[in-house]
Amino acid sequence: MLFKRIIGQKPVKDKLLNMLHDGRVPHALMFTGPEGSGNLPAAFAFIQYLFCANKQAEDSCGVCPACLKVSKLIHPDLHLVFPIPLSKHVRTSNDLLPEFREQFIETPYLTIHDWFDSLSSENKQPTIPTDEANDILKKLSYTSYEGGYKIMVIWQPEKMNASSANKLLKILEEPPDQTLFLLVCNHPDQLLATIISRVQQIQFYKLETEDIAQGLMEQFDSQPQAAKQAALLSDGSFREAQLLVQHLDGGTAYLQNFRAFMLIAVKFDAIKAVGWIDENSRIGREKQKQFLQYGLEIFRDCLMFNFGSAELVRHSGEEKEFVTKFARFINQRNYERLLEEFNSAFYHIERNANSKILFMDLIMKTNELINLPA
Repeated sequence: MLFKRIIGQKPVKDKLLNMLHDGRVPHALMFTGPEGSGNLPAAFAFIQYLFCANKQAEDSCGVCPACLKVSKLIHPDLHLVFPIPLSKHVRTSNDLLPEFREQFIETPYLTIHDWFDSLSSENKQPTIPTDEANDILKKLSYTSYEGGYKIMVIWQPEKMNASSANKLLKILEEPPDQTLFLLVCNHPDQLLATIISRVQQIQFYKLETEDIAQGLMEQFDSQPQAAKQAALLSDGSFREAQLLVQHLDGGTAYLQNFRAFMLIAVKFDAIKAVGWIDENSRIGREKQKQFLQYGLEIFRDCLMFNFGSAELVRHSGEEKEFVTKFARFINQRNYERLLEEFNSAFYHIERNANSKILFMDLIMKTNELINLPA
């Protein structure tokens, strides 16, 4: 992974490069940031630069043997730990290393939902179990293969159970020589305070809309209008924008699904509701979340339109035409409550709620709110 492939985050990249140029690499770093901010690919860009045999001023060369091995996540001194769906066949990250490598190379802005969806394990809880901590201690007791750093990347350390976390405390504080821990975390508030106190945090932030749009055009050859719209809807997440632009470039799937939902909700057609719920319960949590996010953006644009601020409506084309017609259903009395219900549904989908029950409840509540008098 090259630094130039990381979207935005210039102050963070400059800080990391200065750290590498000055030879002041702490023994334990934690790249903290929301999903889609780029902290995971940045971790591997940092490692690739550290191992690179022909470093440039602002990036690794990308072609030396060390760079090529890191880019494929197969460098012998690079060790990976990540959440797994624990079972009798899967006990540690070692059991899923080929799958993780393949998924990261395909999707550098990987999320935990992408990872578990690729394993068809959406309904299992991601965890880093106690066996993993024992394996970390074992791996780091060995001498490095190529005579330099041994690097342990722990993605989503907040998924460690208490036993795993406690086992790592001592080695985090006093690691073997030439050992680097690199934790990549989305929710540091879920980590033990004693772990946070042993690492130097590097903070990543939500991405700027312009950076996301530019990245979509450069890396996925997206059309400018679709790239801009996806960036606006993405809430600062490049991964979310990537998923959105696939639909915006290819048609109006989100609009059609949302329109169908609202037609059912306005008059509450029970038979059609069951059919819609059956269909959308099979699409997976990530797409369900995208549907809810899309709905939130439509509600927002409807309110802007009603306030006479048509220039602030983010959607265009067929979607903007829908907003102008649907806006009469959105008013100050129901707007905040609709946002609350859709955000609540989003929250519970992330936590493995039964989607059929959740969507039936959402349709009924939407029916009630949409039909409130203005």
